[in-house]
Amino acid sequence: MQGQGGDDVVLAVAGLRKSYGDNEVLRGLDFAIRRGECFGLLGPNGAGKTTTLRCCLGLTDPNAGTITLVGEPVPKAAREARVRVGVVPQMDNLDPDFTVVENLRIYGRYFSIPAAILSERIPRLLDFAGLANKGNASIRTLSGGMKRRLTLGRALINDPELLILDEPTTGLDPQARHLIWDGLRQLLSQGKTILLTTHFMDEAERLCSRLAVIDHGRMIASDAPRALIAAHVEPEVVEVYGDEARQWADARGRTLADRMELAGETAFCYAKDAAPLLNDLSRQNGVRYLHRSANLEDLFIKLTGRELRD
Repeated sequence: MQGQGGDDVVLAVAGLRKSYGDNEVLRGLDFAIRRGECFGLLGPNGAGKTTTLRCCLGLTDPNAGTITLVGEPVPKAAREARVRVGVVPQMDNLDPDFTVVENLRIYGRYFSIPAAILSERIPRLLDFAGLANKGNASIRTLSGGMKRRLTLGRALINDPELLILDEPTTGLDPQARHLIWDGLRQLLSQGKTILLTTHFMDEAERLCSRLAVIDHGRMIASDAPRALIAAHVEPEVVEVYGDEARQWADARGRTLADRMELAGETAFCYAKDAAPLLNDLSRQNGVRYLHRSANLEDLFIKLTGRELRD
């Protein structure tokens, strides 16, 4: 298993299994996260990502396997391990009855951080979250992006060795997403370690040095993002759409592309060399097309399928 063992491993998971009745949610997961990297855990809804995180934090007991979190065995020493971990949950759980600073101070007390250290640390976290002028503001007055940035800042109150982010930018506008990305890059440059789950493939491609794709409780691929794309997907993609796209795909696209998928009225044509496709499309009426390089979303769709997961 890549990265297992050694002092540089912050989280190590081996043979992780979890069932709920007859439903086996995790089926022998193995992965390790090295100090200073951003590791992405990707998968469709129901793939087992949330259960994996809960097991790693000691909030759910696995049926089999071993977990070592910041050097501590989980679930045996989960409480000791969690003191050295920061978590940003899917949904913000800030206390609306307190101000921004009060939320940070009260959370810091959960970790028994002395008041003097909190007083020194909180202004830095407010600067990091872009909320330096909002310390006395009520949580109820903050925008969604502000609340998300505060939740991220709050997760750093204990100066964690590992930061676990569960879909940190879901529901945010592009400006707020970019602000959070900038903050996460800053943390990585400072040597922080991040475990990220996300449904935004561009987010994973921008931030993750390595990632794993899981589906139906099993790991189906793991490597650096560009290495995974190169190993599994043709380098060029032509998306063809318009009134005549399906007719063109059946008549011409299947022979010109190395691989083609139809999704609704769009034909996704994958090719080692897109020149023949582009030459043919330039002479067609009733179709429009977009030529681009393969990306992480293409990899994700190829490995997990296009069907909707609920």
